[in-house]
Amino acid sequence: MLWLVLPTFARAQSADDLFARAKSVVAVYRGELQADGLTQPVKVIRDRWGVAHIYAQNTEDLFLAQGFVAAQDRLFQIDMWRRIGIGETAEVLGESGLAGDRFARLVKYRGDMQSEWTSYSPDAEQIATAFTRGINAYIDSIGERLPIEFQILGYRPQKWQPTDILGRMSGIIMARNFKSEIDRGRLIAAVGVEKARWLSPTDPPRDFALAPGIEATIFENKILELYDVATKSLDFAKLPAGSNNWAVSGRNSVTGTPLLASDPHRAITLPSLRYLVHLNAPGWNVIGGGEPGLPGVAIGHNEHLAWGMTIVGTDQSDLYIEELNPDDPRQYKVGAEWQPMTVIRESVLVRGQTQPMELELCYTRHGPVIFEDREKHVAIALRWVGAEPGTAAYLGSLALDRAKSADEFLEEADRWKMPSENLTFATRSGQIGWIAAALTPVRKGWDGLLPVPGANGEYEWQGFLSTRQLPQVLDPTKGFVATANHNILPTGYPHEIAYEFAMPYRFLQTEKRLSEKPKHTLDDMASIQHDITAIPGQRLIEVVKQARWQDASMKPYVELLVKWDGRLTRESAAAALYVVWFDEMVKELYDAHVSKELTKPLLGNVGKEVLLKALEQPTHRWFGDDPIAKRNEFLATALKGAVARITEKLSADHNTWAWGKLHQLKLKHPLASRGTEFAQAFNLDAVSTGGDGTTPMNARFNENFEHVDGASFRIIMDLGDLDSCRATSTPGQSGQLGSPHYADLLPPME
Repeated sequence: MLWLVLPTFARAQSADDLFARAKSVVAVYRGELQADGLTQPVKVIRDRWGVAHIYAQNTEDLFLAQGFVAAQDRLFQIDMWRRIGIGETAEVLGESGLAGDRFARLVKYRGDMQSEWTSYSPDAEQIATAFTRGINAYIDSIGERLPIEFQILGYRPQKWQPTDILGRMSGIIMARNFKSEIDRGRLIAAVGVEKARWLSPTDPPRDFALAPGIEATIFENKILELYDVATKSLDFAKLPAGSNNWAVSGRNSVTGTPLLASDPHRAITLPSLRYLVHLNAPGWNVIGGGEPGLPGVAIGHNEHLAWGMTIVGTDQSDLYIEELNPDDPRQYKVGAEWQPMTVIRESVLVRGQTQPMELELCYTRHGPVIFEDREKHVAIALRWVGAEPGTAAYLGSLALDRAKSADEFLEEADRWKMPSENLTFATRSGQIGWIAAALTPVRKGWDGLLPVPGANGEYEWQGFLSTRQLPQVLDPTKGFVATANHNILPTGYPHEIAYEFAMPYRFLQTEKRLSEKPKHTLDDMASIQHDITAIPGQRLIEVVKQARWQDASMKPYVELLVKWDGRLTRESAAAALYVVWFDEMVKELYDAHVSKELTKPLLGNVGKEVLLKALEQPTHRWFGDDPIAKRNEFLATALKGAVARITEKLSADHNTWAWGKLHQLKLKHPLASRGTEFAQAFNLDAVSTGGDGTTPMNARFNENFEHVDGASFRIIMDLGDLDSCRATSTPGQSGQLGSPHYADLLPPME
């Protein structure tokens, strides 16, 4: 079993005691270390930020060393990620981990393993074997000197298998269109299909509708219960992921060589989601960031080219409504016949129980059954690309890491299947480009926006788009390429790949900045990454100027807004008022039409744009009779509410307001919930930040305006001077309390 034989402690006497205990077991970086499995000596140089530069004499030693140093810095984090990915959290969490473990095992890849490994690269299995051997070598080397988290929780890290890096959980979070299928179905059930279309429009526009024979009443909250529990255990914020990246050609840069910038946006966590590393061996010389539990580099550069990524949003999943046999719920309808489900039984070790629990995992021809309603005789099956070989998230980077030219990069992009990514690249020879890389299903005659019947065979995937059919650009005449999760479909593009792109605010501001100057520098790239201009704010101020304001008490606040430039600086009082006011308005707009329970899913992607268009062009649909007057009333009522709300949070004197007083990054360790002393020891001091989810410096916030999501990792690269490249990974390289690199990259985030 897992449990430690040494004494453990559930609560420490103080935060200082915790810190001292943690520091006493921080990994040793200096001197000679023995690692079982090395064939030749490996040199690891740690720079001032704790980034490991690994020099090996062969591939296997290189990746054994990468696994070893990642475990030095992030052993607790990657141990939990491994458990989440393969469904073994109940060993640590007890019964509360069972639902997540069930879902992880349901979406496990169960196909041909040779096809799986070779899909990433010809040597992927060899690399994975070496990488996990390195993690295990570190676990062996420290004996009982385990990081403090293991001591607190009273368990020992499990040894890794190469297949552990193939878990699909990190990918399923990025293929979550199936979740919006349920939200859309529930919206139709509440307001009807016509109203649902204008409350929640798609991009590109599509008149979605339920398939014949499907009743909207079937879409219950419980359908996604397993998924919600499983993804909650990952400790990611429940907000859409976003990113920016762009490449500038040599004729548009001061140095005469291409520049590339990338800042993928995810939940900002402690420890950091990303991990910086430099890998050098024969055939390898690549540096950048990736996930600490995976081999290779996901974003960065080698000697020949650089690349970055943003989520495309390709629709890689669908839900199928299967009819169950009333006499045998393990049979489902295919055509006119009942077919048996595939049933797999697996044992799960559960903390606190002497006997393992058995899970029954059921599959139809479309995929795992994630929900059953035996009273209604239906099951919901998930079809997603994760069931295909080569779809473990980010492992396609093993091929990209070694590309030597634009043509080779585009060829290797065929191996990138999951998650869907806008891969932007630049070469030292002067080329720039972009491709929307993803394993992209082909649907004929249907759109994938709502669950479909599984029995009749009318809604089956017709294979996948080839790499040459994916949206892509090479050496554009305008001299740059840029993506920001927006609709990247070229004019006249013949294929349907998605309908849920992010609104283009971040892209438009980035495009504006890239077009303003004929020549750019790395400092310009950094400046764009930190741009806090909110296009929705600028548009709203134009509405403010046009509206008639009857209430004299609101005059100071209207004047504050009219003078504002639309930049969400930390110091700005107008920015604070704008954000709270906008938040009030978008909720009020939707609350007038749907229940609060249904409002929340509508706010995420399209809510801001729906609100802006309603305010800019008020119609009877939104405001009833005399829409302009009613729009003005709506603005005033919401502004009063915003002033009251911000006054309660800050003060009655608007001259003391500041967006940064509301919008703060509060990095909390997973163990902070165990008590005040744990929070004091592990958590970091709050950092005031600017921006929001619509600015190039993406800084999404939760319902309390806390900054929870954005660019924890940034990189900017000059292909003419690779040594001048800059990168950061907030809050630091190490996940170990007491390490000098636990939070030394947090200040540069400001």
